[in-house]
Amino acid sequence: MKPIRVGLLGLGTVGVGVVKVLQSHREELEEKIGAPISLSAVADLDCTLSELPLTSEPAKVLDDPSIDIVVELIGGLEPARSFMLRALANGKHVVTANKALLATHGEELYAEARKRGRMLAFEAAVAGGIPLIRSVKEGLAANRITSLYGIVNGTSNYILSRMTDEGQEFARVLAEAQAQGYAEADPTFDVEGIDSAHKLQILATLAFRTSVKLKDIYVEGISKITPQDIALAREMGFRIKLLAIAKASDGRLELRVHPTMIPESSPMSAVSGVFNAVFLSGDVVNDLMFYGRGAGQMPTASSVWADIVEIARRLAAGQTGVPQDLPVLGRKPLALKPIEEVLSAYYLYVSALDQPAVLAQVAGILGKHEISIASVIQKVRQHAKAVPVVMMTHEAKEGSMQKALKEIDALRVIVDPTRMIRVEAS
Repeated sequence: MKPIRVGLLGLGTVGVGVVKVLQSHREELEEKIGAPISLSAVADLDCTLSELPLTSEPAKVLDDPSIDIVVELIGGLEPARSFMLRALANGKHVVTANKALLATHGEELYAEARKRGRMLAFEAAVAGGIPLIRSVKEGLAANRITSLYGIVNGTSNYILSRMTDEGQEFARVLAEAQAQGYAEADPTFDVEGIDSAHKLQILATLAFRTSVKLKDIYVEGISKITPQDIALAREMGFRIKLLAIAKASDGRLELRVHPTMIPESSPMSAVSGVFNAVFLSGDVVNDLMFYGRGAGQMPTASSVWADIVEIARRLAAGQTGVPQDLPVLGRKPLALKPIEEVLSAYYLYVSALDQPAVLAQVAGILGKHEISIASVIQKVRQHAKAVPVVMMTHEAKEGSMQKALKEIDALRVIVDPTRMIRVEAS
């Protein structure tokens, strides 16, 4: 039988993993596909693996009429976007792990794939080795998904886990993570929630079958979380995680990424290190949890091969125009719920002068904005003048809390800006 020919763009960490899987699992892969598979061209400027059909010219992958599937693993927005559009225009199916590109230019790429009747597959773009994209698109086809939330960035979860277990400062744990290769030299995308927002955009677009703009996702990172916050959270029975959250209700969709306090009794609180986990609720299946390694060479390569095998199996069966469930375009998108209208409970760390009636002043401002206090912990003095007061509130609107915080921090008795973390009940 004619072999299925694959061209690979990029031979970085994941690209090398893709090659390793082919070298070690060729027999099983070809059995599942029903045809031989050939890695026909690898385009990478810095590759030194002499046994591969290497080229430094992407055109030899993109324009070769014999190549059936192009795997894009170079990352970034350009030239990755142009390469993928060119591959689709040349009648090739495309597999990618590029979450930033899909979150930014997904609609253009989905439209081109539809126009050309070709598959654009991206299992590896979200949650590494967890088969989450396929589950949302196919395994849950009978469901209306009502909510999804989870840990989708391994770097931030590793940092928070180390801060929780060892009581270390953010900056020190970040430096250790960089030294061990868990964090990039520039960790901004990971620790400031941008990478999680990319993944949430992709998941929400698929799960809620609506257009989602990256700019409409509220994003807040973990760089301001302190060991004090983590210790106090544990004292109150919570752990702090960076969550990506999407919820649909009353015809509107809320989308947010931010540090969140979750109960220690929740399975999500036990997800540590570089692992990812996503909870998903559907109206037919009810609640599901997906858990596994969210990054790394081999887990991500596993997901890349899941897409290659799916496309190659169909090609081997003679299906040249391959149908798929790409995000819906052209439909009126769900209205977005502004972050100001989102309901949440809150943790507040108020650092104030040791004077009478401080708590009454703070409570008065919260009450003015219809925010009720669930509990209060007053800690011992931290330095010469400041006395920390820790509060947990009942659910309130985000907009009301933001207004209250401005008024609280304007009080003459407040020493440092009040720290706030949202609290999820489950």
